[in-house]
Amino acid sequence: MKKLLKSLVIAGVAVFAISACNKATQSTDTATAEETAAAAKTDIKIAYVQTDSLIAKFSFYKEKSGEITEKGKRYESELGTRARGFEQEVANFQQTATSMTMNQARAKEEELAKKQNNLVMYRDNLMRELSEDEAKLYADVYDQVQAYLTEYAKENGIDMILSYTRGGAVWYSDAAFDVTEKVLEGLNKKYEASKTAPAPAATPEKK
Repeated sequence: MKKLLKSLVIAGVAVFAISACNKATQSTDTATAEETAAAAKTDIKIAYVQTDSLIAKFSFYKEKSGEITEKGKRYESELGTRARGFEQEVANFQQTATSMTMNQARAKEEELAKKQNNLVMYRDNLMRELSEDEAKLYADVYDQVQAYLTEYAKENGIDMILSYTRGGAVWYSDAAFDVTEKVLEGLNKKYEASKTAPAPAATPEKK
């Protein structure tokens, strides 16, 4: 009986030792896997672009912003012409108001007030239109830049491209990681190619 108990104890100790050894091996394997994964995560290829410079030199942005500027100048000229015409009409009324009857003067005042409101509404509409044009331009620019950066990153094996702007989140970056000029060159080439590409054929209407 004593020999049997001794054998069981020895067997139990052996099982415990084997179990502990297996757990230690598993723990070591897990730690090694985690370290490998961590090392893989830190092995990231990063680049950055100087966003302000990239947008300012992007041919699409320069062309479209120039068109918006010219449009703004035309609107400013039209608004100035209308404003001067209204001012002249007000000056004429002030000179002739004394020769008008009370009803005539009141009617003219109401007419001028209406014209003034229309002029203000016209100005506001022009400003709103220009503001919408600018908002759409920036949306289009960012869409095109983001799409190209995705292509550029895949072609060059880059995991992350940061946006560098003065006063932004990145305070320092090595110039070796700056891909602004390369991205700008490719972005402009792609835009120029899109302007010369044939337009897609119109789909015939179903009858």
